[in-house]
Amino acid sequence: MVPPPLPIRQQTFLAFDFGLRRTGVASGNVLTRTATPQSTMVLPVNARAETRLLSVAQRITDWQPDALVVGVPFHPDGTPHENTVRAQKFARQLRARFGLEVFEVDERYSTTEALAGGAKDADAASACIILEQFLRSLP
Repeated sequence: MVPPPLPIRQQTFLAFDFGLRRTGVASGNVLTRTATPQSTMVLPVNARAETRLLSVAQRITDWQPDALVVGVPFHPDGTPHENTVRAQKFARQLRARFGLEVFEVDERYSTTEALAGGAKDADAASACIILEQFLRSLP
């Protein structure tokens, strides 16, 4: 007799399209390999990093993800720029603060793709694109 297959663990993720004022958020899982937009985090001008991390903490409490995904922008030729460094710093802060695995994903053109698709909230739609790109890369 063949034993039944082991249950598939539904690994969940939260993804972030980092921005100084607006950070798009999406949730998704390995089972469906799809992402769903969540409300974008909007911060006041000159908000401290702690303010952003408190908002992320609430999302983590609500969604209980197994890991996080952060979109990291690059120039079209792949070279880094100022926002590349900011997004990578955000990813490091998430790792240190929440103790979750954080995956960085090249997010070139995600906003352009979101806008071309008619997104009402380009930041949340970009986070979905980033997360779905990540999920497609998994075995």
